[in-house]
Amino acid sequence: MEHSESLKFSYHDIFFSYYFNNEISCMQMIKDHMLVYVYSGELILEEGNVSTTVHKGECVFLRRDNRVRLTKQPLGEEQFQAIFMHFKRNFLREFFQTIDKKALPLEAEKYKPSVIKLPDSPDIESLFQSMKPYFDAEKEPLKELMQLKLQAGVYTLLNIDTHFYPALFDFTEPWKIDILDYMEENYMYDLSVEEIAGFTGRSLASFKRDFKRISQLPPQKWLIEKRLTVARDIIQNEHRRISDVYLEVGFKNLSHFSSAFKRQFGMAPSQ
Repeated sequence: MEHSESLKFSYHDIFFSYYFNNEISCMQMIKDHMLVYVYSGELILEEGNVSTTVHKGECVFLRRDNRVRLTKQPLGEEQFQAIFMHFKRNFLREFFQTIDKKALPLEAEKYKPSVIKLPDSPDIESLFQSMKPYFDAEKEPLKELMQLKLQAGVYTLLNIDTHFYPALFDFTEPWKIDILDYMEENYMYDLSVEEIAGFTGRSLASFKRDFKRISQLPPQKWLIEKRLTVARDIIQNEHRRISDVYLEVGFKNLSHFSSAFKRQFGMAPSQ
């Protein structure tokens, strides 16, 4: 399916998305905590077997270091429009230094779900409506102004529920997860080796060292061979069209797929 996106607004970790086609769907690793407010259309978030739909005027919190499928689609005649606020670790560390530590609800438990739909709130409504005039403005807003919007987003979350305190101000790195398990589940996505390292809780050097212990192939070569093997099995056993299969397994170009397939298996995919 052809995807067309017009990113109207991207300033200092605040992103405005406007999609012109019928639907955009992608699997995404949530690297930073996010607040997402939907202005029109709807956003469907799937984590495992749990699906959450965010409608016009609603807001959702996405917890970092989790994998979520996002489907952004119009509703009726309204195209999908939304703002994504990213709360990066460095920003949250700096914010943490400015607040009164004695007032922190240290007994509060961290939220376990990765997708948390927020209740209606005047704070949320006023925060996101205040950013709407910047969508069509030709002049980029000041970085300091966007930082204030991000700070307001954090205060809004803390005012909604004390469970957000331990989630937002947990600065430990994600636990290392099994490399092969992750790559087996995500081989079809367009991820760099650096991104895979981060998503498995490792530095790039640590990832390469750990990967050598489980495979004689470099990570990128492993991914290509995995995609080709899955494609061959689908073509042989399910008799699917090659034009569909190469996209499904993660190749972007049919010619590149056909050449790689022939090098790997000694015959063209059509054979």
